[in-house]
Amino acid sequence: MGQHTIGLVVPFAEDRVPDEGLTMYPGVNFVPHGTGVRSLTPEGYDAAVDKVIPAAENLARRGVEAVMLMGTSLTFYRGPEFHEELLDKARRVTGLPVSSMSQSVVDGLRFFGAKKVAVSTAYSKVVNDKLQELLDYHGFEVHSLESFGITDFGGGAVRKSEAEIIELTAGAIAKAPQADAALISCGGLRTLNCSKPIEERCGVPVVTSTQSAFWAALQLVGESGQISGYGRMLEEAKAPEMV
Repeated sequence: MGQHTIGLVVPFAEDRVPDEGLTMYPGVNFVPHGTGVRSLTPEGYDAAVDKVIPAAENLARRGVEAVMLMGTSLTFYRGPEFHEELLDKARRVTGLPVSSMSQSVVDGLRFFGAKKVAVSTAYSKVVNDKLQELLDYHGFEVHSLESFGITDFGGGAVRKSEAEIIELTAGAIAKAPQADAALISCGGLRTLNCSKPIEERCGVPVVTSTQSAFWAALQLVGESGQISGYGRMLEEAKAPEMV
């Protein structure tokens, strides 16, 4: 894999690359631009969402090859049509390949051919309802949904341990015996070491927000994003067919 420079529109107030991405792909130059989400609520996202397109434009001017819009709920909370418009506008103003954390979890579920999904999230009900809307829009059936009910941005999700995330997700899978994949939604949850244990314990592939976003970011620049040790999606990843 050659040296790539990928722009990240991140939900943090500061320009910071999520630690998990640096662990996954240490050879990639990720360039972050913060937007300042205040809380995991519609009001908290409102503080940041209008900064997404200007941030993407700024990254394009700085010479990145592609742009990833980080923050699952930030990109889906106004509904799936708004999410589509956001991607279209970001691609138009930057002239670059662009995806989002929301699109990447959809792509991750499609990678496994999943239709029936068990879901775990960090969110409260109002945000879970918008995630359900996104998944319905893209043709998935949500068979169970378990959540931590967090509204605090920055600290709440990050404080959840891997063991707590694994247990919450295993509980969602147990309530959805027909599920053919599990989704862990929220970029704030530290999920890098969660997928593999859940897959070994529950027997279904796991898609997570942060891992999907970084995998999809590599796909935008023609790389597979394949790495070992972190679950099936990353282990089985293949390079995209570039048109």
